[in-house]
Amino acid sequence: MKYAPTVLITGAASGLGRALAEQAAAAGYRVAVADIHQTRGEETCRGLIQLGAETFFVECDVRREADLRRTVERVVRRWHQLDVMINNAGVASAGLFEAIPQEDWDWLFDINVMGTVRGCRAAVSAMKRQHQGHIVNIAGSGALAPRPAMSAWNAAQAAIVNLTESLRSELQPEGIQMTVACPDYFRTHLNESLRAPDPVSSVRFERLLDSRELNANRVAESIMRAIERNQPRVTPGSEARRAGRQNRWMPQRFQRHMAELATRLRR
Repeated sequence: MKYAPTVLITGAASGLGRALAEQAAAAGYRVAVADIHQTRGEETCRGLIQLGAETFFVECDVRREADLRRTVERVVRRWHQLDVMINNAGVASAGLFEAIPQEDWDWLFDINVMGTVRGCRAAVSAMKRQHQGHIVNIAGSGALAPRPAMSAWNAAQAAIVNLTESLRSELQPEGIQMTVACPDYFRTHLNESLRAPDPVSSVRFERLLDSRELNANRVAESIMRAIERNQPRVTPGSEARRAGRQNRWMPQRFQRHMAELATRLRR
């Protein structure tokens, strides 16, 4: 008897995580929903059940390695395997570099970067026993084309990209595949967690989210296709791909454009 594949998604109670859960359910996956928000997580599970998916919710804080290991083991005990792990949980930061306090850097890196590291460690422990699996890490277009006044977030995204690409070769002999997603900015629940040193930075971040036509469902569709095709990297959003190409192939032009933007931001 062939069992349906399983996926564990962190930050799956809302936004991109919820869209990924719905896309996975529609594709026939059994979906484990992990999040710190129990009410939203259970609501997400109810929606997945209506789609015909087998699912359950686990309260999980990616700042705690024990939470992630316990969550992975619950998936394995219940479904006997973990096919896909999506490290999606994250928070946001914006503001001029000199205005961002150290505690905001620590908070952002603990959740976005080290949370991803912890998720990878927990998944690898299970997937090595299976000799197969696929880990997806969510970064962002700021890793490829960093904008001014978002230095902490850009740096965290770049760390996730490099972590994923390092592990892609390192884990391949174990049968574990890696994908990193670098979506463009889009409206999600990140604004709820945003830390900014001043109201102007918060407003600018909100406007940036609203300036793109991309949405969570389209990003989730791109990521699910990347899993099926075993793509090392996926960059949903035409503007993100264009900016990334310009930064790579015409860095001086890209830097001039970003410097002009920074000048306007500092007025």
